[in-house]
Amino acid sequence: MAYWLFKSEPSSWSWEMQKARGDKGEEWDGVRNYQARNNMRQMKLGDLGFFYHSVKETSVVGIVEVCALIHPDSTTDDPRWECVDIRAVRDMPKPVSLNDIKANPKLKDMVLVNNSRLSVQPVSEAEWREVCRMGGLDPAP
Repeated sequence: MAYWLFKSEPSSWSWEMQKARGDKGEEWDGVRNYQARNNMRQMKLGDLGFFYHSVKETSVVGIVEVCALIHPDSTTDDPRWECVDIRAVRDMPKPVSLNDIKANPKLKDMVLVNNSRLSVQPVSEAEWREVCRMGGLDPAP
């Protein structure tokens, strides 16, 4: 299993909106960055990810699961852009802020710390476990 982080502005697509989609999940559409798209191409069914509110909140607020593999993004006719579908798994009991992540020396190499603009990014297993611990999920799912 691999781990990921999906960033969204809550004013556009919030954690509450994601949870409302239920087990069906939602297309992670609108990504127009090749590196983020290529990350989605590597995903497998059942991979887990952090749902991260960007801009104002800048916190990991939930955990999602990849529920559909890479497919054409329905928001464009351009064949270069693809996406996966994700579904909400659970709330993060205590949201983990970007400031807390940056302050943790165990997370100094995390992509979120070093390339915060990338909207879909990999998370190592050790980073996954540490952020989950910080958010009150120990052991990590």
